[in-house]
Amino acid sequence: MAVTAGLRLLEALATPHGLDRYLELVHPMLTVRELRGQVTSVHRTTSDTVTLTIRPTRRWRGFRSGQFVRLSVVIDGIRRTRCYSPSTSEHRPGSFDLTIKAHDGGLVSRWLHANARTGLVVHLSQAEGEFTLDTARPRRVLLVSGGSGITPVLSMLRTLTDEGHDGEIVFLHYAYRRSDVPHLADLRALADRRPNVRLVLGYTDAADGDLQGFCTEEHLRAAAPWFTEAPAYLCGPPGLMAAVRAVYDGLGIGGLLRTEEFAPAPVAVDTAEATGTVTFARSGRRAPNSGRTLLEQAEAAGLTPEHGCRMGICFSCTSVKTAGRVRDVRSGETSTDPDEEIQLCVRVPVGDVTLDL
Repeated sequence: MAVTAGLRLLEALATPHGLDRYLELVHPMLTVRELRGQVTSVHRTTSDTVTLTIRPTRRWRGFRSGQFVRLSVVIDGIRRTRCYSPSTSEHRPGSFDLTIKAHDGGLVSRWLHANARTGLVVHLSQAEGEFTLDTARPRRVLLVSGGSGITPVLSMLRTLTDEGHDGEIVFLHYAYRRSDVPHLADLRALADRRPNVRLVLGYTDAADGDLQGFCTEEHLRAAAPWFTEAPAYLCGPPGLMAAVRAVYDGLGIGGLLRTEEFAPAPVAVDTAEATGTVTFARSGRRAPNSGRTLLEQAEAAGLTPEHGCRMGICFSCTSVKTAGRVRDVRSGETSTDPDEEIQLCVRVPVGDVTLDL
């Protein structure tokens, strides 16, 4: 109690900046309230990915394999936030890895790929997300990923092997070609060491993979003949996600499939809804409703609202809608409530909408 009271007194004396603002002048990792991490190593395992090993401050509570963290860096004077999943085992003490793909147009990912260095201090959130392994580990499990969606399922694989899990594990990863597979040497070494782990690589643009082309039911049966009777965990680009879901739904086994999106699915513009004007009241800007998400329309209007995942997971882009109707692109539900907090990345305006932005 005395320590807590002392912290409150120090924070009151530090107003308006907060105690952490002064502590970071001594050392950027010295904090009381904020969670931060320091990059202790940087590896580039493919031409367009970078793996950062991060040592978090003492407030870090750890993570469950499959979860994500929000990472923030300052670029051109503006703090930018994105969501990334640790690729390491949840049992590794003291640090975790983030493997980040530099996407075309990805401001933060490209900045980290080009500029991340040992000693860089980043802002972090506690781990979040429900895409996690069942507490009762399955005797058989299929892990499916594509592109940078490899990170959460790779964490699951490493967690299971760290636990000495001896059930059958199939790790099925899709990439353009062999040179695009992150952590390939580690994956092969792990599969060589563990007779219960099978690594299956599917290449869409090369003929030297275990499987060729895009995912099909035949691919799944070749990789894991028992897949209709075991849980599967899937993370990857929209095309892979849709293909695997179609197989599972077609076979009536959708309940076995757990999924995590790493990229937002394209939002089709509804011309009937794309009418009226979007007003950004606080900034005094207005623009014709283009039918895109409110986050995209705000950016097109020259605004820079805070955001992270761009798919409705992290709630970084929450803003207040003061008037108008919006539709949730995931569920199709609409809302006309005034003074309503909404996620800009997964809402589209239906006619005139006003935001406190």
